[in-house]
This record gives sequence, C-alpha cells and structure tokens, in this order.
Amino acid sequence: MGDDDRTDRALVEQFLRTRDEESFRLLYRRHTPALFALALRLLARGTGEAEDVVQEMWIRGVERLSAFRWEASLRTWLGSIAVNCCRERLRTGWRWVQEDERVTLDRPDTEPPMDLTLDVDRALEKLPAGCRSVFVLHDIEGRTHEEIGGLLDIAAGTSKSQLFHARRQLRALLR
Repeated sequence: MGDDDRTDRALVEQFLRTRDEESFRLLYRRHTPALFALALRLLARGTGEAEDVVQEMWIRGVERLSAFRWEASLRTWLGSIAVNCCRERLRTGWRWVQEDERVTLDRPDTEPPMDLTLDVDRALEKLPAGCRSVFVLHDIEGRTHEEIGGLLDIAAGTSKSQLFHARRQLRALLR
C-alpha cells in the first residue's frame, strides 16, 4: 500500500508515535486545500489572512491531536478548529445584521459555471460575517444547523434565520 493510500487515522497514529514528518506532510496536503477554501470564504479578507488561519489551525490541531476521539472525520474536526480561528479574527467585526441587509441563494442541482462561481465568491465577500459564516458552513460545507450553532455559539434557529437572510441577500446581489 502506498503512503497516499493510508487512512487519516493511520497517518495520525504514525505521526503521534514517531512525530514522522512524512505522515504530517501527507495529512497537510490532503486537508489544507479544503480548509484554506473554508477560511478564505469565512474571512472574505484575502489569501494572507486565510493562510494565517490555516497555519494557526494546524498548530492547534497538532497540539490537540492526541485528544482527538474520531467521533467525526479528521477534516470535520480540523474545520471546527479553523472556524474558531476565523471567529477570533472576525470577533471585532462580528455582528448580527438587520433584516433588510440579509440574502438568499438556492442550492443548484448541477455544478455552476466557473463565472457564476466567481460571482458567488465575490457576493459572499459582501455579506455580513454572521450570514456569510452560516451560509458557508451550511450550503458549502454541508454542516447541520445544530453543528453550526455549536461552532458559532448560536441557537440552531438563529443559524436557520441567518441562512435564510444570507440566501436572500446573495440572490439580490447576483441579479
């Protein structure tokens, strides 16, 4: 079996036993692109800050790796750490928006064309942080409202409301 075929669990166990750089490198390459995309969308502040968040997420993840209980996938767990790192960065600008500032976009059944994807990413940058976070975590990352509530320290109902408003505002921005 090649190194790339090893499971996350096998790589983590190898890394924890020997602090093997190769195991960590494989985990890093496997998960960083998705985690970077998550941070980039949540922050909507450019690649530099997203890179900083991913670096901080890996530092915290490695520190806590031995306590990881495998109740979720490694990527989901690392994503939770990334969300918390993003929240810390956004805390000073974090706010809940007024109803008239919020948005909506229905999930497409097929893969959107590239230019629409770029338009959606630009529109996401214009959303208030709360709406953007819920939209990204729910519609892009596939998290439940209960998971989002736990990550963002909000009620599941608040997550649903923020998603509704995020979609409505996105729809308006994309017209």
